[in-house]
Amino acid sequence: MCSANENNGTTSPAALSENPSDYGSNLKILDTNDQVKELQTIIRDKNTTRSDFKFYADRLIRLVIEESLNQLPYSDCSVITPTGAIYDGLRYRSGNCGVSIIRSGEAMEQGLRDCCRSIRIGKILVESDAETHVAKVVYARFPDDIARRQVLLMYPIMATGNTVIQAVSVLKDHGVKESSIILSNLFCTPIAARMVVTAFPDLKILTSELNPVAPNHFGQKYFGTD
Repeated sequence: MCSANENNGTTSPAALSENPSDYGSNLKILDTNDQVKELQTIIRDKNTTRSDFKFYADRLIRLVIEESLNQLPYSDCSVITPTGAIYDGLRYRSGNCGVSIIRSGEAMEQGLRDCCRSIRIGKILVESDAETHVAKVVYARFPDDIARRQVLLMYPIMATGNTVIQAVSVLKDHGVKESSIILSNLFCTPIAARMVVTAFPDLKILTSELNPVAPNHFGQKYFGTD
């Protein structure tokens, strides 16, 4: 479940573009093919059972996580193969970690662990004031050396961007460079994209879709609390 209210944007969705290039080079969309579109369709379908929803959501999460990892810095390296040949390849630079925004972001943690078995994962809880709907961070737990790390910030649904803006602000308060943060996201609205890229132009965003209507039921359906 999204902890903060993501439904109180003030800009008309129709007023903003769905063209990713209008939001700068740091907003990247997962390559769309029939498989990705089917996964998005199943997740949005109100008739999808919870077991199917979780299965197909996990598939889409894995695709987004894999592509997010492609945005991390690599170093050249050489290894010796079992036949004694030298193979010139690549290796992740050390110092990567994940941070999930509680609660819906926790749905993406296993996908990250499946790709990076020993990666450390921190957490941020953002809640909205019941009267003003202003988002604020109420809990954060990070690796002690997070300021020196590349951070994959995980949050599946961005409808307004308010929650992500608060989370990124806390990461920056802990010394993380804006350019060292990659937001791994499944569904993003144009409103949220505009707010986040305006607030943090050096932040990298990887999402599967830019659409005015976000599937805000994601957290409840995934965790079975709908």
